[in-house]
Parts: sequence; structure tokens; C-alpha cells
Amino acid sequence: MVESKYTATDLKIMQSWSLERKIQVSQTRILEAYKIYKNMCYVSFSGGKDSSVLADLTARVCKVLNCKLVLWFSDTGLEFPEVKKHVKEFPTYLRNRYGIEVEVMVDYPRDKSGKRISFRDVVLTEGYPLISKTVSRQVHDVKKLGKDCWAYGCFNGSETGVYNMQKWKYLINAPFNISNKCCQIMKKNPAKRFNKSSRRIPIIGTMACESKQRKTEWLHNGCNAFDKGESSSQPISFWTENDVLEYLYRFDVPYPSVYGEICIDEDGKYYCTGYTRTGCVFCAYGCNLEKGVNRFQRLLKTHPRLWLYCMKPVRYGGLGMARVLRYISVKYF
Repeated sequence: MVESKYTATDLKIMQSWSLERKIQVSQTRILEAYKIYKNMCYVSFSGGKDSSVLADLTARVCKVLNCKLVLWFSDTGLEFPEVKKHVKEFPTYLRNRYGIEVEVMVDYPRDKSGKRISFRDVVLTEGYPLISKTVSRQVHDVKKLGKDCWAYGCFNGSETGVYNMQKWKYLINAPFNISNKCCQIMKKNPAKRFNKSSRRIPIIGTMACESKQRKTEWLHNGCNAFDKGESSSQPISFWTENDVLEYLYRFDVPYPSVYGEICIDEDGKYYCTGYTRTGCVFCAYGCNLEKGVNRFQRLLKTHPRLWLYCMKPVRYGGLGMARVLRYISVKYF
């Protein structure tokens, strides 16, 4: 078993630090990456608020080092239009504010032959991302390999020590495919190709507070993982959602309008009046857990054309999500 560099207590302590201290530590981690890899780094820039903060922090470091800032954006076709607009405009802001050279590299998901592929291609060939990555993967395996595979035991309770998925057993008989492969195909594969072709290491804006997996990764590696097969830096891993919003607010950093306004509540906490997360517009992971108006109902109100494409049957050129959501009893209008 790999020994962890940090403990959960370490993470809680670091998450409680002031924003000023977090900025100092994060910039130190970024500086370490640039020094060790002789400025051959790039920011994985999605256009969201987290990666906008990361790009701004990295731009400060590049100004000190007098080196070029490289932003890499993978155009998955799953972004809000406001996010894509921000991706085009943000580099100009960085150039003007910090007086540095900024290069934007735009990439696309592609198949093995190099042909560009879409989310629609993925859901039709591999399956829809539903419930969670774990559930989707196990359902996909059972559908593909049959009831004799290990994954089937997760659905009938015979496998101990794993997430109990008996409640999702009915998905095995769904009249459509289910898979966890879209993230790998749409995001991870393009990033791996760029890492190899550019010989640069990625600086990524993920945070430990976002998921159990990301927390575990931080506990094992810390912010900078330079001693594993694929080196990377996650310098804001110990930040919180509130830190990101405070940074944008205090330093007047531009962000996509889809988030709305950043405000402060009576307890001094920051919040968005619009969307809180802008990841992949059509992703259904976790939608079954949302209370009140869910992401798809909200999409109908804010971006009706995207909603229509999402819900339209496949035979009419849409994604066919309406029947998928009905199958798992999630409202979509």
C-alpha cells in the first residue's frame, strides 16, 4: 500500500487557512513545477471559475519568471456558450493585466484514427453516464460480460467491501447502454495526447473537496505529484469553493456570466446567483440526488435550445436523454 503524504487532519487545517496564505502556498507549488520542468508546463483550462482562478495564479508566476503562459482547452462540445465565450476573451485579460505572452491551445476529442468525435457519438457507441462513475462502470461490465463477471456480484450483494448497488440492479436491463467512458474519451484522452506531443506537464484546478477520489489523491500525493508515471500539479487542491469565489470577487477576475453575480451572505460566505457548477452540460451523474429544481429543469429555463437537443430522440438528431431520465425517474421539465 502506498503511504500517504498527508492526513485528513492536515487537509482540514490547510482548508481553514486564510486566502492570503493559500495564495502564497499555491503559487509556491506552481513555481516548483515551472522550476523543475524548466517552464515546460501548461494550465488545463476548462473556462470555468476554478480554472480561471488557476490561470490567474499561474499568470502571476509567469510574470515573475518572465515566461510564456500556455493555456490548453479541450473543446468537448459540452460547455455552456458563456463558458466558450470566456475561453476566447480571458487570455486577452491575462495579457493586459500581467504583460505576459499567453498562448491558447485548442484541442478536440478524437478517435484512434484522428477523427473528431462528439458526446453524442460516445453515448451512442458506449452508453450514457448515469448515477455515478462506479455504477455506470459496473452496469456496463455486466451488460457486456454477463452475470458471470465480478461486477454482477455488486448488484446482488455477494461482493463485500464494495459500494452497495443493489438498488441500481434494474439498470442492467435498461433499453439503452450505460457507461463511464465519456470522461476518459472526451477529456482524459485528449489531455494525454497533448502531454505527450507538447512534453509539458499539466497544472490542474481540481480540489480535494470535490469528491472522495480527489481527496484520496491529495492525501497520497499532495499538490505536486512529480514522482509518479504522469507528473502533474494541482496547486489549489486544498482550496474550497468559497476560496475560489472570494478570489474572483476580491481580485476582480473575469468569469463566465453563466455563474451570475458573486455575492456575500450574512455569514460572510460567497455564493453565485447563477449556476454553481458548469462542467459538462449534458452529464447526468448525480442528477438523481438533486433536490428541488434539478440541472435539466434549470437548463430548460436558461438554455432551451440546448435542452431541446439534449431531450430530442436520437432518431431526430438529439441525445435521447428524455427517455433515459424517465427510466431513472428524474424530472426534466
